[in-house]
This record gives sequence, C-alpha cells and structure tokens, in this order.
Amino acid sequence: MNNINSISSPSTAELLKQKDNLSEKSSSGGANFADSLKSAIDDVNEMQQDSEKAIADLATGQVKDLHQAALAIGKAETSMKLMLEIRNKALNAYKEIGRTQL
Repeated sequence: MNNINSISSPSTAELLKQKDNLSEKSSSGGANFADSLKSAIDDVNEMQQDSEKAIADLATGQVKDLHQAALAIGKAETSMKLMLEIRNKALNAYKEIGRTQL
C-alpha cells in the first residue's frame, strides 16, 4: 500500500527538463530514429526468444514457475502484436505519401 502512495506525477520543471533532453538527443534526426527502431525490434526479438524457451520448458516439464512462463509468453505476444501494428501504420503512411499529388 505504501508503494501506491509513493507514486507522484512529475512537476512541470521535470517535464520541461525531459523535453530538453529529448530535443538534444534527437538532433541527429534519422540516425536516432533508426537506432530506436532497431532497439525496439531487438527487444521484441529477445522477448520472442524468451517465450520460445518458456514454451520448450513447458513441453519438457522443466518449467519451475508456471506464472513466469505464462508472463513471458504473454509479453512476447503483446510486443509482437504492437510491432505488427506499428509496421502496418508505417506502411499505410508510406502508401498515403505515395498517393499524394505534388
């Protein structure tokens, strides 16, 4: 219960500081986006590998904690769905730009 009470929203000054830090980091533009995208894809891949290991452990009976295995599988499924939705949105945006008349 104490953990819930300790959660607080950041102040406006903290939010502005975070915004300034993001602005400084994004000055490289495309390279930063590419690095962020690659990092996100690597994270999804890692979750998928953890999920496959959990499934293999379930199949062989070597699972120690069923709850942790179920969480790993759920996280991998959710992250893959999110990545596919992001891909679909990016492809739709690309197609829309292609249809734009100059």
